[in-house]
Amino acid sequence: MAKAYLPEGTKVPCHVGVIMDGNGRWAKKRGLPRKFGHREGAKTFREITRHAKRLGISYITYYAFSTENWKRPQDEVDAIMELFEKYLDEVRDFIDENIRVRFIGDRSRLKETLQKKMASVEEDSKDFDSMTLVLAINYGGQDEIAHSCRVLAERVKNGELEPSDITPELIEQNLYTEEIPPVDLVIRPSGEQRLSNFMIWQSAYAEFYYTNILWPDFKGSDLEKAVIEYSDRNRRFGGV
Repeated sequence: MAKAYLPEGTKVPCHVGVIMDGNGRWAKKRGLPRKFGHREGAKTFREITRHAKRLGISYITYYAFSTENWKRPQDEVDAIMELFEKYLDEVRDFIDENIRVRFIGDRSRLKETLQKKMASVEEDSKDFDSMTLVLAINYGGQDEIAHSCRVLAERVKNGELEPSDITPELIEQNLYTEEIPPVDLVIRPSGEQRLSNFMIWQSAYAEFYYTNILWPDFKGSDLEKAVIEYSDRNRRFGGV
């Protein structure tokens, strides 16, 4: 087990968001099909989750599959969905470590067996409090905000709300992450420097950490570097 090391006085973010990017490129560099990169990325996911817990991170959210990822080649999508089924069997290991598991995103397009596994893992881990692991599957930030607005529009239609009653707080209460705190730090490996529709509401005041390391090569020591850089930044939240 990797040892966690942070300098004394390091401010550890409460909620870290991770865009697991670079799996396909990792495989391509090795002359392998893209699905092999996703398999390696799954190993990194497990390692980083446990290391985040050791560092004292309370929430970690992974961008596992976006609403736009359906546009990828069908064989790659099928391989990812197959991997999710395996993920969920292995995610049960985290239950033994007192880690709560949550899923965010539109589940309606996912296989019924996958949906049932997701619901079962959430139910079995709902009272755990050492850390919360969030997996964003068929998730898009814009889609999430639209979903919240539709819920509120129905309440206006039913006479429960006036349009003038709608506040940022009400929109936030109807997001998939209603009981999860805002993101403090977004980590994106692979060299890309964009949010790609990931938790755009929750990341309004997040710090960003980019690295050229491809996700399958991302290690616990790389997570520590991101946390240390986060700790050195001055977060003013619009103030002076």
